[in-house]
Amino acid sequence: MSTGDERTPRFGLRSFRAKFMLVVGGAVLFDLLVSGGLALWNVQRLSRDATSEVGEGLTNANQEYIRSYADSTASRVDLLLDRVHADVKVLAGVLQAQIDDPTRQKQVGETLAHEAPGSVTTIYDAKGGWAQNLPGGPSVVSVWGYLLGADHRPLPAVEQEIDNSAVLDLVAPSLLASGSSKLQMYYIGPKERPIFRTAPYSDQAQTFDRLYPGHNKADFWEFFFPGIYASWRQWTRDPASRPIADDITQTAPYTDAITGKLIVSFFHPLWTRDRTDIAGIAGADITLDQLAEIVESVKIAQTGFGFLTMSNGNVVAIKPAGETIIGLISSNDKVAQGVTGLERSLRKSTQPAIASLPLGQDNDGVIQHIAIDQHGESVPYIVVLKTLHPTNLWSSGPIEREAMSVGIVVPEREIYASLFAAQKSISRATNRILLYQIGAIIVSLLIVLAVVFRISKRITAGLSALAGAARRLQAKDYSVRVNIPTRDEVGEAGAAFNGMAEQISFHTENLEQLVDERTRELEDASQEISALNDKLQSENVRLGAELAVARQIQLMVLPRARELEAIPGLEIAAYMRPADEVGGDYYDVLQDGPRVKIGIGDVTGHGLESGVLMLMVQSVARALQETGEDNPRQFLDRLNRAIYKNIERTNTDKHLSLAFLDYEDGHVTLSGQHEEVLVIRADGQVERIDTLDLGLPVGLELDILPFIETHDIPFSSGDVIVLHTDGVTEAEDLEGRLFGLDRLCESVRQHYGGCAEKLKAGIVEDLMVHIGTQKIHDDITLIVMRHR
Repeated sequence: MSTGDERTPRFGLRSFRAKFMLVVGGAVLFDLLVSGGLALWNVQRLSRDATSEVGEGLTNANQEYIRSYADSTASRVDLLLDRVHADVKVLAGVLQAQIDDPTRQKQVGETLAHEAPGSVTTIYDAKGGWAQNLPGGPSVVSVWGYLLGADHRPLPAVEQEIDNSAVLDLVAPSLLASGSSKLQMYYIGPKERPIFRTAPYSDQAQTFDRLYPGHNKADFWEFFFPGIYASWRQWTRDPASRPIADDITQTAPYTDAITGKLIVSFFHPLWTRDRTDIAGIAGADITLDQLAEIVESVKIAQTGFGFLTMSNGNVVAIKPAGETIIGLISSNDKVAQGVTGLERSLRKSTQPAIASLPLGQDNDGVIQHIAIDQHGESVPYIVVLKTLHPTNLWSSGPIEREAMSVGIVVPEREIYASLFAAQKSISRATNRILLYQIGAIIVSLLIVLAVVFRISKRITAGLSALAGAARRLQAKDYSVRVNIPTRDEVGEAGAAFNGMAEQISFHTENLEQLVDERTRELEDASQEISALNDKLQSENVRLGAELAVARQIQLMVLPRARELEAIPGLEIAAYMRPADEVGGDYYDVLQDGPRVKIGIGDVTGHGLESGVLMLMVQSVARALQETGEDNPRQFLDRLNRAIYKNIERTNTDKHLSLAFLDYEDGHVTLSGQHEEVLVIRADGQVERIDTLDLGLPVGLELDILPFIETHDIPFSSGDVIVLHTDGVTEAEDLEGRLFGLDRLCESVRQHYGGCAEKLKAGIVEDLMVHIGTQKIHDDITLIVMRHR
């Protein structure tokens, strides 16, 4: 029994086993607690960061969406009003031309009176006390009682006004049938002779009698539109007194005397030949339904809506449901004199947050958070106001400046629904991970302690055997071996010790053989290196083939000679030579009917990445051209946005200078930032046009529209335009001298006079002579465009 007890390892406090368990167990416990605590802290921090990032991202995205929606809605309203303005200005232009040419005015009036007597012949109405032409003509003309003589016929000056205004019958029907939908178009005479001619024909005077008793004996302008005529006369004395630098005057919404609908009128005053007084007005009406349709079509989330308000807070268009939500109170201001307007003001809203809503340029496009009371609950809403283009407005006195606003209202709980759901999901996932992590730490601690306790005995026995064998090895007994049957780290140490002892013995006894083996190993390694070199050469060949394919694709999308020859009125010759297999220069000629767009650009650097970016630019430009985008600034801005986002996705640092020439009917418009444009006139003079202030490099910023400008270039028969990249002007000769813009201008002068192809060939020949045997460091692109 005593012999067995001596072989049993002791487990006292000073034994190796106890020390091992104490050290290893303590280290494991400390590691689990520290790592577990850090893991829990990181999970909580990750949850907070994720919640913050997701919240900020979704909030910005939702707010940007609301702003964009408000911008697009405002643009649609502005577009509708601009189209009406344009139609009124066309009618005013025709009538003003008649006034400015009395001879033609008289001839046209007499011709129309002879050919269409129904347009100028009026019949007296004894009951109403006014005169009006009979139905059947394109327009109705009403002559009020105080403009009639004792014989109930229009006074001579009034009769002449009727004849002269008949030209409206020729113009108004076409304008009514085209452009934006208009209720009616009309001419009203000056204050002394305010005849009222309106197309299409209607019971005009009869309706006025029914709605506005007493109007027939009152001054027309002061009865219906007090203060407006005086404002126009002030404009003749002081043009700068216009609130907005435009002749169009817009009325606030009011009830139409003829249709009974809420309408908006647009007046364009006509001037006397000497521009010192008013000669009448041209006008058009649209129903408020047209504006309301745009605003009421707004739908964001489930219950979001839009409204259109004037700067004084009067809401002219809104859905009934929206009117209830923001607490509007409607009332029609019915009076006996003048037009009848709609009063539905934000300032009188039952919701204090709506009543105090700021209107004006200072909060244009700003996200505003307000609270609206709904069934006793304070519900958070988001409001965005977008100001429309300012106009001259008449309401009930002098003409004033007006800038209406489009408003978007949406509940926060709807627009942020995805945010709230994401935050809730992250919180649940975080709590679940925390519970799992704590459980994993506790289970791991128990398992580790149990395992350490069980293997400590086996480890101590193996360590003793290793210590004895090490001492024998130190005494140069290379035959020593240890027998440790365990398969843990101590067993591995024993096996490693045995291997080390064998190798020492082997190396000691077989050094020569070992040298031979190492020599063979080096020879094998040399063969492997040779094989790798062969593989590398094959890879270089493959990459070269890929670059050749990319270059072929790049050349395939360049304009073909037959495309250039098919453009009427122009001769276009182009030359492009990449510095590497794939170039970074871009040029293209895109034709869409009579419109031709010529683009030239230079991507930073050259090689495959630059070539791919060039192909992106060509594809986007072609797509925009095919969609009919004919605004040079919008074209370049949209192209930049697409390229910028692709550059972000591909994580490259490329960008490019890019300019476009838009040609149509002999007119050329230049836009975008690139190298100087050369224009050679028919007399041989060369003009240099700097493009530095016409844009920004494409791909640097998302929004470059504020920096884009256009430059009109007169382009007559025989004129030539030369476009180039910096590969032309920065080409070096053997002494490092640049070809330069001055040499390019001189080459253009020398070769000018023939066709575009000859001029291009001459410039290229001069350039190649200058370069000589020097290496071409940058892509070379040249475009010559000649007006036939």
